[in-house]
Amino acid sequence: MGIVKPEMPCVFVCACCYREERDRDTALRALEEQFGRFADRSDPFPFTHTDYYASEMGSPLYKLLVAFEDLIPPGFLPELKLMTNATESALSNGGSRRVNLDPGYLCASRFVLASTKDSPHRLYLGQGIYGELTLVYQKGAFTPLSWTYPDYREAPTVDFLTRLRGWYLQRLDSLLKVGA
Repeated sequence: MGIVKPEMPCVFVCACCYREERDRDTALRALEEQFGRFADRSDPFPFTHTDYYASEMGSPLYKLLVAFEDLIPPGFLPELKLMTNATESALSNGGSRRVNLDPGYLCASRFVLASTKDSPHRLYLGQGIYGELTLVYQKGAFTPLSWTYPDYREAPTVDFLTRLRGWYLQRLDSLLKVGA
């Protein structure tokens, strides 16, 4: 029987898709109140790869990613998705979302997003939540997979996640030294 290794903490990352900056700012304040301070955030960019949210949220839409200072266990992803869904609902207007929040986690080898939608490439995590391996880190870079969403393939997103990975590895190293 093999030895089970403890899970390594990961960076909680949340994407925020929005139309109005005031709705984005309200959502980001709510996220900080729930999950703590941001370690980093990407620059906003146009969200143009799909019109999936346009009928509900309007257009044009924008997106940014935030990363939280406190590391989390990867097994906490279903709870994070449920909490961000509740935040979306609380900020909605007449049943229509003003923001779409997509939580995930980043560790040394991968970036994973949470979803409520089943698909062959998603693994069930519990509580109605699935995990989607979105990017893998190999040969010194994040690599998309055939199902990776277009906005997670683009250089600004990959560059942000690569920078975040460097921060994470330094943070993890310092935490492991303290715990030794």
